[in-house]
Amino acid sequence: MSIGSYVRQSSSDGMITLQPSAVDMQAFKDVAAVVPKAAAAAQRRAINKTLRWLRTYIARAVSSKERIAVGAVRQRLRAYTVNSNGQGKLWFGINPIESSRIGRPRQSRSGVSVAGRRYQGAFFKKVYGNQADIWIRTSSKHFSSKDYPESQVSGAGSGSGWVSEQDDRFPLAKAKVSLDDVRPTFEEWLKRADERLLAILEQELNFELQKYLRGSKRV
Repeated sequence: MSIGSYVRQSSSDGMITLQPSAVDMQAFKDVAAVVPKAAAAAQRRAINKTLRWLRTYIARAVSSKERIAVGAVRQRLRAYTVNSNGQGKLWFGINPIESSRIGRPRQSRSGVSVAGRRYQGAFFKKVYGNQADIWIRTSSKHFSSKDYPESQVSGAGSGSGWVSEQDDRFPLAKAKVSLDDVRPTFEEWLKRADERLLAILEQELNFELQKYLRGSKRV
C-alpha cells in the first residue's frame, strides 16, 4: 500500500518522492467517477455567483453614468439562475424609467427636481395608479418631448400609467429618463464577466476536488 509522498536522505543527497497515498488515489477515482456531476455543480455555482457580481457592478455603473439611484437600477436588473442547459441570464429593462423612481422628487413653485434633474412646470402628484409621479400638462410652455420620452400625448382617454397618461380635460405626460445610452455598458461588463466567471469556476472546481480529497462523498 502506498504511504504517499516521502523523502530519503543519505550523506550526499536527498530525494523527495511525490505520489498519492492509497486514500488519495481512491479519492481521485471517486472524483473521476462523478466528474460530470461535480463539474456541473461547480459550473452552476460559478455562474450564479458571477451573475450576482455582474448585477451589482452594472447597477453601480449605470447609476453613476445616468445619475440614477442604485436601488432604481437594481429593480431593472433580474438574474435568472442556471437552467437545464447550463445557462444563466441577467435581464435588464432599458425602456425609459419614471423620473420619480430615480431619486427623491422635490416640489417647488417652479417645478420638480430629482437626482440633479429639473422639470420646469411639472408637478409631483398621484394622478393614476397608487404612486405619485412627475407630470406636466402638454399645453405647458415648459413641455419638451426629450424630458418625457415615449409619452404619447396626441390622443385622448386615460392609460395605464406606464407609457403616458392623459384625458380630455388636461392631457398629461409623465417625466421619464431614457436608458438608451447604457447599452455599451453591457458589452464592457460582459468581457469582465467572462474573466470573473473563469476565476470563480476554477475556485469551485478546486472546492469539489478538495471535498473528495477530504473523503466526502457528497457533490
